[in-house]
This record gives sequence, structure tokens and C-alpha cells, in this order.
Amino acid sequence: MAVADLLLHKTPRRAPGRAYFAIARRYSIMYYSTSSSQRNCGAVVVGGGPAGITVLGNLLEQQDKLPAQRLFWVDPHFRAGRVNARYREVPSNTAVKLFLSWAEATAPLRQIVEKTPQPNAASALRELPQDTGCELSKAADLCLMLTDGLTRHEQVQPQMGKVTAAVFNKQTKHWTVSLDDGAPVVTPNVVLCTGSSPITQPLPIFDQLPDLSLRSLHLDTALTPTILAKTFDPEEPATVAVIGASHSAILVLRNLYNLASTSHPNLRIKWFTRNPLRYAEYMDGWILRDNTGLKGEAAQWARENLEEEKFAASPVSQYIKKVWTARGEEDDIYKRELPACSHVVQAIGYKRDPLPRLAITDGAGAPAEPLDVIYDNLTGRFVRSVPAGSAATSMASTASSSDPANADEKEYVPGLFGAGIAFPERVTDPYGNVEYAVGFFKFMKFAKRVVPEWVMRT
Repeated sequence: MAVADLLLHKTPRRAPGRAYFAIARRYSIMYYSTSSSQRNCGAVVVGGGPAGITVLGNLLEQQDKLPAQRLFWVDPHFRAGRVNARYREVPSNTAVKLFLSWAEATAPLRQIVEKTPQPNAASALRELPQDTGCELSKAADLCLMLTDGLTRHEQVQPQMGKVTAAVFNKQTKHWTVSLDDGAPVVTPNVVLCTGSSPITQPLPIFDQLPDLSLRSLHLDTALTPTILAKTFDPEEPATVAVIGASHSAILVLRNLYNLASTSHPNLRIKWFTRNPLRYAEYMDGWILRDNTGLKGEAAQWARENLEEEKFAASPVSQYIKKVWTARGEEDDIYKRELPACSHVVQAIGYKRDPLPRLAITDGAGAPAEPLDVIYDNLTGRFVRSVPAGSAATSMASTASSSDPANADEKEYVPGLFGAGIAFPERVTDPYGNVEYAVGFFKFMKFAKRVVPEWVMRT
């Protein structure tokens, strides 16, 4: 087993929650069509994390506009996704009040909050300072509470498992969604809230250093202090290379410094970065670098310890060495500095988790062909990738000329949508900076805007 696999901690096993038993109890009451092997619903939502909860709340609010009101919700665990499984100990860069605003932004979610006996996850958040962040465990608990309520909703059919494929029938304008366990589901709408995971692919320079003996430290492990502390032998020397200058990278540096300055005196850190630190700035009614700048505890710690004018005098400099990787000089710097390291953690972003297989067919009995799609970050819809000169027949309205996917060669895929960290909204600030909006409340703002448009096209 690879070292990275060993270091990727697993979620502690918990007794099944109320959501689990609600799913088991209601498994048999899904509406079946005249075919006993086929189920029908108004939409299939794939993913049980914050984005899946967000989309489901918005679809329930619009359910009177759907051809079938029952919604099918699929997730392997219904345990609030990675935020609960991996990031409970991470400090949020979202203010507490925005988590509450997220949970109360739609009537179905708000009703769950109101009906859940107190004390509960929402009341716990209300007791905290509202304008600062909190441990993501608090937000994860809120997700779990909403999940419990949604799985009990009379118009929601939860299904534990994974969606393996979705085939669009051009004749019926419906998707046939296959699962790893259970009969297929037929629906006009599929919403992918499938999430993302840290990029783990080694940097190309590693191939040029065949004698390099670096142990990979997964970002999830480095972001979890209780697990991180068990990764190193306090008596053994270790030097960790931290690559990146993102919010996650700063939290990793802080976690490693806290270990080195207390229980692990033989631990040292080399911080490889090629960019100055960037911070979110609160402007008049908006936030500059809202999605890319440092916020909260990470920003405060970086300002106090990592900025040039503070670093030398900070106790952090006794354990962390800054390594500037200027553009064009990265390879030489890595070749010089990495051999002295024993571990490496990459905090260089996230990539989409694998999607179900997507395909298209002309009708019953016709062969299914692979469907290649491109996400439109403005509408939450997907665009079919059609090679230039292709004789493929049209599936839907052609993308508008403002669509980044090139209107001459692309067309929208009917009934296929995306949301969440894997499929965020593209936003432009008053200065013209383009970012991708990731966060509970940002997912909600996007969904409130686009979900009514999605159901209008059903």
C-alpha cells in the first residue's frame, strides 16, 4: 500500500444516524412506473455534501414546476461529504452568520431548522460570534441536521450508493440513471454535486529526481491536527516540504509549526512559494479577492508571522524556511532544496472527483455513444462538445454567443446541471477580476438564481 494511502486518514466509524434509518425505512416506497424495474422522478441529485443539500432545498421550493414531484437523492453515505469526513478541524473562512443564512435561505431547509428540537446544530452556531469563522465541525453538524430532515421529507427519496452512468434519450428527452445498487431511475433532470478532492499528482520535477526519497503527506492529513500529530515520530528528525501559498497551505504551515514548537521539536518545514501572500479585502459592499485571498485565522496568522517585515522576528522562522521559487528557476530550486526533505505536501488546489459515465442515444434500442461535456459556470448547465464539422444532430438550443464554450461548436445538454465545488459559479468583481465562487452561502446564491431557470426548461 502506498504511503499516501496510509496517511490518508479514514473517518471514524459511527453508529448509523437517524438519516440512515430514515433511508432504510423509506427505501420501498419510491414511485414505480408500469415497469417494475424502473423508477421515475422529477430530478436526480447526485451528491450529499453542502452543494447537494443546497440544490435539493431549491428544487423542493420549485417542485410544483417539475413533471414529477418526487426527487431522488443519491450519496454513498449521506454524511455531509468531505466537509464532515475530512475537514471538521479546519477553521472556516466563512462567517458564522453565513452558515445560518445558508440553512435558512429556502423554505424546505428553514422548516427543518425550525422543527428540529433544540439544542441543535443551528442553535449552537447562533451562540457563537456571528462575524467570525468557526471550526468546520459546526458547519458539518448543520449539514448533518439538514440531511436528516431532507431524507425524511415526503418528496425526497434517498438512495445510498453511487451513480455509475446516465444516458440521455433524445427521443424521450429523459435520462436513465444507473446506480451501483438498485433499479435504474428515469428523470428529465440530473444535477451533479459530485465534489472535488486535493490534487495529489506529483510535480513533474519529481521525475527528474529518481533518487529522491519523499513520503507523500496528503493535504487532508496535514489539515487535521489530531491526525497530523500521529504521522511523525516526535524523536525522529523530519523536514516537510510544503508547496503552495493558498488558504490551505497557510493552515498546513500553521499546523506543522504548532507541532514543531511543542511536541515534535525535530520537525522542520520548507515552504516553497512563488507568489506573495494575497488577502481578501473588504471594500464598499463587496470583497476584493473574495474567493482567492486569505481570510479569517489563516489571514491573521500569515500577517503576524509570514510577511517579510514580520518573518525574521517571528518564532515561526526558527522552524520554517521560505524557499522562493521564481518563475523559470523552479526546477533548479527544487533540485537544490528537496533532497533535504523527508515529506512533501502539495496545497496547490482541488480537482473534480470522477463523474458518472455520460452517454446519449437516439432512442430505445439504439446504441449509446459517449457524451463529452463542458461546464458553463454562468448558468450551471453543461454544453456538449461537438467536433468542428460534425454531423451530430442537435440535442438542444445552441449556446449563446456570450458562452465561453464557443457557440459555433457547442450546444446545451438538456436536463444536465452542476453545482458546488466541482461546478462553481464564475463571478466578476467591480474591478474585473474573475473568480470561482466556492462556499456554502455562495452555492446558495448561485442555486437561487439558476435553479428556477433549470426547472423552466424541464
